[in-house]
Amino acid sequence: MKHRLIPALALALCLAACSTGTGAATGAATGAAADGSPKELRIGYQLIPNGDLIVKDQRWLENALPNTKISWIKFDSGGDVNTAMVAGSIDIGLAGSSPVTRGLSAPLNIPYQVPWIFDVIGENEALVARQAGSVAELKGRKIATPFSSTSHYSLLAALQEAGLSESDVTVVDLEPPDIQAAWTRGDIDAAYVWTPVLGELRKSGKVLVTSKELAAKGKLTADLAVVRTQFAASYPQALRTWLTQQDRAVKLVRADKRAAAAAVGRQLNLSPDEAAGQIDELILLDAKEQAGPTYLGTPDKPGALAENLRSAAEFLKAQNKLPEVPALEVFQKGLDTKDLRDAFTG
Repeated sequence: MKHRLIPALALALCLAACSTGTGAATGAATGAAADGSPKELRIGYQLIPNGDLIVKDQRWLENALPNTKISWIKFDSGGDVNTAMVAGSIDIGLAGSSPVTRGLSAPLNIPYQVPWIFDVIGENEALVARQAGSVAELKGRKIATPFSSTSHYSLLAALQEAGLSESDVTVVDLEPPDIQAAWTRGDIDAAYVWTPVLGELRKSGKVLVTSKELAAKGKLTADLAVVRTQFAASYPQALRTWLTQQDRAVKLVRADKRAAAAAVGRQLNLSPDEAAGQIDELILLDAKEQAGPTYLGTPDKPGALAENLRSAAEFLKAQNKLPEVPALEVFQKGLDTKDLRDAFTG
């Protein structure tokens, strides 16, 4: 969560002027192919050990959409994905529930929807410290986390739980690769971040709290897919194909963990055993589970994820990260349950 809210237009101009190699590809989608599929599908992905990396590694989308150019664009955080969505430079992206909450809220009001839950975050995101036995002992210390991320949201929740305010510590905005470098140099005392960087920090640091533990206290976080509303309306079949491949990846994890771990490992440059361990720190849901009342729900009955996002908005408002808390209906409309239903009911 950035210290101050940036208007959508400024975000778009910043992207156009300051884009880097890990940012989004510029330009709009190139229209439809002869069969009605998009000529290009631009996907913003992150190095998180879930089904998205399996789909990428196995080239399932390339095979399922042969007339569509599939462009995979790497991002380091959900805040950057929001920026790219504002600029219209990706069609589908991965962002944590905290940046999605901000994206659906004013002043951003990003025109996107949530058609899929990549994972419910568990022990793969955590607060690690060098020389502290508890969160309370971090008072006066320097803590790094990627702003506008689920880790930032969880960090603030952890501080609040420990009786600390944000002003009691120094929170610095660093992307995961920069956190690892700063940790190695000794520039920071602690960090709240996700795997694979978390795995490196755990080798020499102590885990003080995990996102799984915070979820048990009502601060659930998740990695969500966001799709531009215009893209979903223009190419519903392509989106349903994308959903089918994501569900296929979850089922592969359950049916052939070794093959799934090998695919994730290739994308993260990890051994299959290391990748399998990181996959196990996430909760992966198949399409049927996602359509249940606990998560996305159905078109007639939006699931509890909308309530969770609104709860996150209330927390962000209390932290002065949002000007207002949107009505629950804003988040219910932000769940794209129609395409999820249509993808698996014919």
